[in-house]
Amino acid sequence: MRVTMMLCDAAQVADGKLYILGGGWSLVGPDPMPSAVALKIDVDWTETGHPHHWELYLVDEDGQPILVDTQEGTPQPLEVRGDFHVDRPEMVPEGSPVDVALAVNFGPLPLPTSSRFTWRLSIDGESQEDWSLAFSTRAAVESGEAGA
Repeated sequence: MRVTMMLCDAAQVADGKLYILGGGWSLVGPDPMPSAVALKIDVDWTETGHPHHWELYLVDEDGQPILVDTQEGTPQPLEVRGDFHVDRPEMVPEGSPVDVALAVNFGPLPLPTSSRFTWRLSIDGESQEDWSLAFSTRAAVESGEAGA
């Protein structure tokens, strides 16, 4: 499989198309803001016709999972999982990859400032080196620095 990933402000899938708002950034904050990961997956012809499982998770610069509090107040790794199934569409030449679009939206995430993070993706338990998106959070603005 081949995967194209992009960080954005928001993303949506409609009619198999990926709609991206405010895409292509790698610096955010310092205040928490909504964000999304837009994914375009090219499924190989031989991998169509059966289900696939994907997992997207956030790690810090040391590769450690980012923990967020659940509604019960218990810290859990920030992970999103799902499944997709791709059939071979008619009129597509044999051997062609088949597109799958996914949009994963998040509310404001309370991430530490002046830090580096990476979204990592795995599909069917496998990952590629380029199936990741790194970004940084800006330093907090001191009260005397506002407008500077």
